[in-house]
Amino acid sequence: MGRCFLVVLDSVGIGGAPDADQFFNIDLPDTGSNTLLHIAQACAKGRADKGRKGPLHLPNLDRLGLGAAVELACGQRPPNLLALPEGAWGAASEISFGKDTPSGHWELAGAPVPWQWHSFPRAQPAFPDALVAEVCAIAGTSDILGNCHASGTEILQKLGEAHCRTGQPICYTSSDSVFQIAAHEQHFGLARLYDLCEKIAPRLHAMRVGRVIARPFIGQSGAFQRTKHRKDYAMMPPKPVVTNWLQEAGHPVIGIGKISDIFSGQGLDISLTGPDFELMQHLQKQVNQAEDGSFIFANFVEFDSLYGHRRDVAGYARALEWFDRALGTLLAAVKRDDLLILTADHGNDPTWPGTDHTRERVPVLCAGMGAKPLGLLSFEDVAAMVARYFNVFPKGLGGVFDERC
Repeated sequence: MGRCFLVVLDSVGIGGAPDADQFFNIDLPDTGSNTLLHIAQACAKGRADKGRKGPLHLPNLDRLGLGAAVELACGQRPPNLLALPEGAWGAASEISFGKDTPSGHWELAGAPVPWQWHSFPRAQPAFPDALVAEVCAIAGTSDILGNCHASGTEILQKLGEAHCRTGQPICYTSSDSVFQIAAHEQHFGLARLYDLCEKIAPRLHAMRVGRVIARPFIGQSGAFQRTKHRKDYAMMPPKPVVTNWLQEAGHPVIGIGKISDIFSGQGLDISLTGPDFELMQHLQKQVNQAEDGSFIFANFVEFDSLYGHRRDVAGYARALEWFDRALGTLLAAVKRDDLLILTADHGNDPTWPGTDHTRERVPVLCAGMGAKPLGLLSFEDVAAMVARYFNVFPKGLGGVFDERC
C-alpha cells in the first residue's frame, strides 16, 4: 500500500448538474452554468488574455481525463482539452441540497447533508434582531455594520473606515449558509475577532447556518485588504467521515488548506495552511515524504475565493494553468502504488451573473487506477474510492461505486 492524495480544486465545476434549475444566483437558475467549459471557451475566443494568452492550456489535467469528464457531464468538449485520457475519469453529482463548501466536502468525504441549510433573506437588515443583539453583547459594541448580503471585498471598502472609527464588527452573508464577520486586525484585534466568532458560532449552528467565518483585514481607508488569517467555524458533519475512518484504522491523516476548518478540526493528525502557493509546497512535500499508508486531503480555495466569486475569468484561467504546471511535478513524484484523486466541491462559473456558487457536476480524475472511464458518479463515490484503497469499509456508505472503479 502506498499513499492516497485527495485534492479538491475548489469550485472547478464542469456543468450538467441534473437539478441545477433548483439553485439560483439571485433570480437566475443555475441551469447551463459550467465553470470549466465557459472559461475554456472565453480563452479560445481571446477574452481571457490578461496575464496569460490564448486557449486554456491544461495538458496534465487533460491527459488525466478532464476534457472527457466535461463532455460526459454536459455533452460538450472544451476547446483545447482534447486528449485521450491516460487516467481514470468520471463526473460526479451531489445529492445534498447545497452548493457550498461544507456540503460538497462532507459528501465527498462520505456524509451527505441530511438537512437543508438556513440562509438569510436578501432584505436589509438580513439578520434577526436577537442575533444582532447577541453579537453586540459578545463584541461589547452598540451595533454592527453591514447586516446584509455583500461581496466580502466590496464591503471592506464601503464600511472599513466606519468599522475602524466605531469598532463595530462588519457582519454580512451570501446566498450560502454563512455568517461572516470582518474586523481590522489592529483596530479590532485578531484574537478578539476569533473569540467573537467562536462564541457566536453555536447560536448560528443551532439555526442550521453552516459556517461562521472570521474575515480579518488590514490597511487604511481606500486600501483595505484581507489577510491570510481567515478562520472558519463550521458545524460538525452529521456522522463520521473518511478522515475519521482512516484515523481510527491507524492511518496518518494530513489536512492541507481549509480541511481542518471544514471538518471542525476532527479526524486530522496534522493540518497545514496558507495561501495556495504555500499549499502546493505542502502538497509537494507530502508527495515526496509522506509515509506509506498516509491519507492527504487538500483543498485549493483560491479558484473560488479570488476568481470565481469576483467573476474574474482571466484570473481563474491563470490559476488553473498554474495548478496544471504544478500537477506535472506532482505526477512525476507519485509512486506506482499511490492513488491521486482530483475533484471539486461545487461550481463557481466566472461568466455567470451574480457572485455566488453555481450548482454543477464535478470532475473525478485519478492517477493510479489505470486508464478507464468511471462514468457518472456520486460525490460519495470519492469517499468509497479512498475507503477501498485502504481496505476500510464503514457501514452505511452510499454512492454507486462498484467494480468500474
